[in-house]
This record gives sequence, structure tokens and C-alpha cells, in this order.
Amino acid sequence: MILPDIPQDARAVADHYDELDPFYREVWGEHVHHGLWTSGRETRAQAVEALSLAVADRLALRAGARLIDIGCGYGATARLFAGRFGAAVTGFTVAKAQADHAGTAAGAAGHVTILHRDWLANGLPDAAFDGAYAIESSEHMVDKQRFFAEAWRTLRPGGRLVVCAWLAAERSSGWAVRHLLEPICREGRLPSMGSESEYRAMAEAAGFTVAGFADVSRQVRRTWDIIVADVARRVATSARYRAFLRDARAGNRIFVATLPRLAIAYRTGAMRYGIFTLVRPDIPGAS
Repeated sequence: MILPDIPQDARAVADHYDELDPFYREVWGEHVHHGLWTSGRETRAQAVEALSLAVADRLALRAGARLIDIGCGYGATARLFAGRFGAAVTGFTVAKAQADHAGTAAGAAGHVTILHRDWLANGLPDAAFDGAYAIESSEHMVDKQRFFAEAWRTLRPGGRLVVCAWLAAERSSGWAVRHLLEPICREGRLPSMGSESEYRAMAEAAGFTVAGFADVSRQVRRTWDIIVADVARRVATSARYRAFLRDARAGNRIFVATLPRLAIAYRTGAMRYGIFTLVRPDIPGAS
């Protein structure tokens, strides 16, 4: 497990997304996650939606399914699943700016509920949901084992959890840890970054069966080439962006340094992007 030199907690995660909220919405848009390029001809918007639909496929969605969006961001994937598949989605985010924006949009969408609440203290009943998904939010969890345990507790037997995760390579060099992975954790407010084998072990310890895993690093890494170029253009042309980067009070301005680190980490193999499909066994008395 890669750990930042300065410990990060849920408050640091919330502050990150609240302070950077206008920039996230301008640069990333409604979906605050990677795009998935399969043909290479997709637009950025199509690629971003394709990742959400890859999650839907692994959840085997059906009309009326009760879902949990763990780390829902601005609620775009939750609204997509409610509108296209007829699912009822409950989303969680620790960022107030995200909760406010997602909650307003959810009111118009219907069948989407947004909660400004930490997933590790979610307050949901046992075995009440058909599926759950976490798209690039498990990285921000202080206690990843509890992240999986809470998902297992809230899912019905036979329910599925799909996790899209930033992953460290199984064997990271000292250079990669020092110059890429540790700074990415510290600057991006990640309490830790796990590997594929560590995620598998935590999921299985919580009681899940690993039904599938896909390494889609090559299909998503283009995201950071686009983001780096977009942010560079905005800094060059926008006085507001430059003023923010010069503002010593802006504790999260350092995140701009992480953008090229992420692009390099994917290109060098120091980081991977994985999609896990996990199932709570439909066996009486299973734990």
C-alpha cells in the first residue's frame, strides 16, 4: 500500500473538492472520472459515459434496481443509471459543493437521492440494495477494508459491487514511489493507494467473491493527456486560473502538479486502472 508522507483524511478530501469545485466543473464537467476509449475515435464526452456504461454492464442492471453510488461526485452517473435503466440510486459524497450541485440536479431527474455523508458512516440498513459502485472513490477512503465491509453489509445476497480504482503497480520502484505515487497520494488527497492484489485481498476478507477484473489502463490513460493540455491552455488564457495558482491561501493549488504525474505514471506502468466486479455470495449464512 502506498501511503502519503502527510496523512490524509476525509476532511482533507472534502476540502480538496470544495476548494477546487469550480475548476472541476469547468475542466471535468459533470462526470469527475476517467474516460474509456475502446475504438480510439470517441469524443471525451462519449469516453466518459462509456466508463459509466461499463460499470452498468458489470452490475447487470435491471429496472427498479436499488443502487448505491459510493462517492457520487456531481451525480452524473447516478442520473444516467436512473434515466436509462430505471434504477433508484442513493449517492454519497463528503464534498458539500458536490452534494449541493448533485442534489439540485437529482431533484429534476427523479429516483436519485444525494447524501452529504461519509460512506464509512453511511447509516444504511443491512442487505437493502441490489448493487453498489465506486468510480474512483475508494482511493479517498481512510479505511479501505471498512469501505468493502460496508458495501458487503448493505448489499443483499447475490448483490454486486463494481469498483473502478487507481492502482499502484504490484512492484513499484523507489523512483516511482518517490516521484510519482507518493506525491499523487499527498497532492490528490488519497489516504493510500493499493495494488490489484491488495484490493482483491480486502474484498475477499469482507466476504466478496471476485467475479471479474479488467485492467483498462491503456483505454483510460488518454484522459490525462487531455486534462493536462486543457488545464495548460486555461492557465495560459485565464487570469482567474493564474491568480488561483499564485494564491498562497489555496491549499489545493498543488494538485496541478499531480496532473502530469498521473500522465507519466500511466505511461510508465507505475499506475494501473482496474475495474473489479465483486459479488456478495447468495449463500445462507455466508459471511
